[in-house]
Amino acid sequence: MAADLTPAERQVSDVLLRDYPVAGLTSITRLAEAAGVSTPTVIRLARKLGYGGFPDLQAALRDEASAQIRTPILKRDGWPENRSDSPAFQDFAQAVFANLEGTIDRLDPASFDRIAACLADPARHVVLSGGRITRSNADYLFNHLQIIRPGVTLLSPSANVWPQYLLDMGPETVLVIFDIRRYERDLFRLAEIAKAQKAEIVLFTDQWGSPVTKLSDHVVNALIEVPSSWDSTLAINLIAEALIAEVQTRRWEDAKTRIERLEDMFKTTKLFRKQN
Repeated sequence: MAADLTPAERQVSDVLLRDYPVAGLTSITRLAEAAGVSTPTVIRLARKLGYGGFPDLQAALRDEASAQIRTPILKRDGWPENRSDSPAFQDFAQAVFANLEGTIDRLDPASFDRIAACLADPARHVVLSGGRITRSNADYLFNHLQIIRPGVTLLSPSANVWPQYLLDMGPETVLVIFDIRRYERDLFRLAEIAKAQKAEIVLFTDQWGSPVTKLSDHVVNALIEVPSSWDSTLAINLIAEALIAEVQTRRWEDAKTRIERLEDMFKTTKLFRKQN
């Protein structure tokens, strides 16, 4: 098959194989740019691989990614028989992985690409906030983005200090909100004021959708139900971690410099134990 490909098509193939299957889940424009070719070249490659076009290739890649998640964890015969806690753990894990699979199926690659572009844009200031449960998700994304790029702020848990942050929000601001049931009034009001100041809003929410959805420019709907009194945010973190990886890729030269400087600071402060 490789012998039938043109040099340009092989460039696309190399990019796909280097970061498989994630590279193929970005937009066709993004994939073409990464390979240094035109978008028609990507379409021709997809057709040579036996697909009707690039959307069909992406659909196959999404199915394969879902299958990788399902196997072997969701197979009943993959669980140890002699563990007394296996049935309960298995039920919970099956629910979580069903959430991951459903979230992947719902995620539009073009939407993911647009969110990554916002978060990677050095001209944009990124502000993050979460609710009582989802603040940990906001904090996780903040900690990683802060290393990769400058201009990232995590809002205080106290809504009464938000106005001073809102004061500087504008069209150059990307406000990232995490809000799942029970949806929080303070987060809706935050989005409302930020929207009035023309900030771009990215929302991570559940399958039903926070009221903030109607104010948002980009929405990630993740499945959260599990056999527990609390909802699971693992599917939300799956998308957050994928975005962290994509933003780092887009800003690699700057990110590499920042990471190296940070590592030097860690060595100076002896914050971490020496690794062998």
